[in-house]
Amino acid sequence: MSRQAALADLQSKVGAEPRVGGWFTVSQEMINGFADATLDHQWIHVDVERTARESPFGAPVAHGFFTLSLIPHLTGMVEPDKPQYPGIALTVNYGLNRVRFPHPLLAGSRIRAHTQLQSVEEVRGNGLQLIHNVTVEVEGVEKPTCVAEMVSRLYFDED
Repeated sequence: MSRQAALADLQSKVGAEPRVGGWFTVSQEMINGFADATLDHQWIHVDVERTARESPFGAPVAHGFFTLSLIPHLTGMVEPDKPQYPGIALTVNYGLNRVRFPHPLLAGSRIRAHTQLQSVEEVRGNGLQLIHNVTVEVEGVEKPTCVAEMVSRLYFDED
């Protein structure tokens, strides 16, 4: 598919009903791995016994940046065998415009992402820039655990 065809298709999806992904369980082992990778071993994330005694949440809480880092997986943006559009050479995380963590994400919780395309525009280098509103829901919790405005770019082999 050409960049122009993808642009037309994406423009038709701006503001459409949000796409809802599948449920994903966040384990304590994943939180510990993120703590190891980022060198952030604050007890509220990794000390199960202490959080049971001292935390207002009663269990370890995932790092906000860990939750944020799961967005590409939760939205299906990192499935190399299932590109969003044929002809895409490269998809890049270009950044975030706004991020909030309204509710803690406890170890063992199930989460899923609601994604809505906010805008799409052409960028230099045979690319398209997309802005998605992403809300990460926790099963059984009214408030989301993460709300983000994510900016990504799609680069095509040909026009």
